Amino acid sequence: MFKMENPGDQPVWVNTDNCKACDICVSVCPAGVLAMKYETSSTLGAMISIEHPESCIGCNDCELNCPDFAIYVADKKEFKAAGHSFAKLTDEAKARQEVIAANNYYVTEGAK
Repeated sequence: MFKMENPGDQPVWVNTDNCKACDICVSVCPAGVLAMKYETSSTLGAMISIEHPESCIGCNDCELNCPDFAIYVADKKEFKAAGHSFAKLTDEAKARQEVIAANNYYVTEGAK
């Protein structure tokens, strides 16, 4: 299976050329890492946004549920070997995800 190269030691990244802005990845992210942003150049008027990469727990739910193979999560061994680590799921991250979900998966001021 093809794995897109990590653009700079990121825990999660998106190939926006493949993304159709379906928001499935945002809906399954337990840590509030992802959200949708309004994007006028997108066909659907929105695009995925990685808002809190530092909160990524490496669960792979976004990558596994993406129907278009547009989102990727770093390989745990490679990410750790590069001196990085995934976050623990915190109450703050869970609360952020609840706010994002309540706002139809779009970024809100309360989700920061």
